[in-house]
Amino acid sequence: MEHDLLLHAHPELMEGKEMQGCAGELKPELPSSHTELQSAAAINLKKRIPGTFATKKSEEDHSTRLPIIDLPTSQIPNHRISSIAMNADTAAATVADDEIIYELSRCFRVYRSGRVERLLPASSVPPSLDPATGVDSKDVIINPSSGLSVRLYLPPSAASGRDRKLPVLVQFHGGGFSVLSTSHPLCHNYVNSLTAKAGVLTVSVEYRLAPENPIPAAYEDGLEAVRWVSSHAGGGCLEPWLSKFGDLEKIFLGGESAGGNIAHNVAMMLGREGKKVEGVVLLCPGFWGKERIGSENDQTRGSERKPEELDGLWPIIYPRMTGLDDPCINPVADGGRSLAALGCRRALIYVAELDLLVERGRIYFEKLKESGWGGEAEFMETVGKGHCFFLFDPSTEKAEEFFERVAGFLNRE
Repeated sequence: MEHDLLLHAHPELMEGKEMQGCAGELKPELPSSHTELQSAAAINLKKRIPGTFATKKSEEDHSTRLPIIDLPTSQIPNHRISSIAMNADTAAATVADDEIIYELSRCFRVYRSGRVERLLPASSVPPSLDPATGVDSKDVIINPSSGLSVRLYLPPSAASGRDRKLPVLVQFHGGGFSVLSTSHPLCHNYVNSLTAKAGVLTVSVEYRLAPENPIPAAYEDGLEAVRWVSSHAGGGCLEPWLSKFGDLEKIFLGGESAGGNIAHNVAMMLGREGKKVEGVVLLCPGFWGKERIGSENDQTRGSERKPEELDGLWPIIYPRMTGLDDPCINPVADGGRSLAALGCRRALIYVAELDLLVERGRIYFEKLKESGWGGEAEFMETVGKGHCFFLFDPSTEKAEEFFERVAGFLNRE
């Protein structure tokens, strides 16, 4: 999306250790009261594949398969893939199965047959000591049964010998819930920079990707990761970096784009359990809604993504949604869950002026303050920049201002 997928102005992204840790006996709470999909796109998922853990695929294989998806004939997109020579009936069936029913450009396509084709080539970097920032990283499997893993990042300040422990940031990467990973160079380099500049211990979560693992899978994985981090406060499931360097009284949830949406929803799940973390950091958060608001109606903004494209995305990645005003998508919709239940003591909401999602972040901040939540809310907006620009231009003056504000928020006593 100009928004969720972090690729809107960066076509260059299209070019193409040993694991350690311990398992937690965690039972994530599911968001309540979801009904089956009744979407404007009239997409029916006849059945859904089990919520298996997403695996990384080779550069030659970017496709997976979902259950067959039906669209009314009048709504079938006018895109086809040529079939090889075969008898007429088989050829016609093959062409029908290979009709694209949804595409998010530069990200993924879904075909009528259920096949999902990723358009972003696989790219991965191993954990290592980063010479540019001095940040060290390692991968840890936290649930061997599901394969859920995290990548831990330790700033150079941890080696200073000071007694002060570090705030812990549980980080969720962006990518429209459907692309990128903790090991993708874009995400890995960004977390290296943030970890170094903020002086925090970062836990980057390798959550399952949609549409193969539709929402709420990402929320479940996020909650499980937070519980795993928190378990170190009681001396259990010890991961040395967390036990030695992490201040487990100062756990933050954060993420950009789709990751901001995940951070919010995990905080709401914690709140419903009567639990709180220190704060949330929602960066260009990936919220949406049925009705257009503010600049979303401005056709002259020149956004590469259009609102209609986002309307079509959510039924694909979240087939159990109750509509585009589902509280997981639009947390400020009338009749939804009260933001007063947000399970944190502080919140930073960050937006960029030219982002298609800017209005969603602005109104979230206002509604949070009005909700009776009782925490401390902060807001920052960067003028003249688009969605998650700090990922692509981390050395610019405005990106430095962004990093400085986030670092200050995470380290405030």
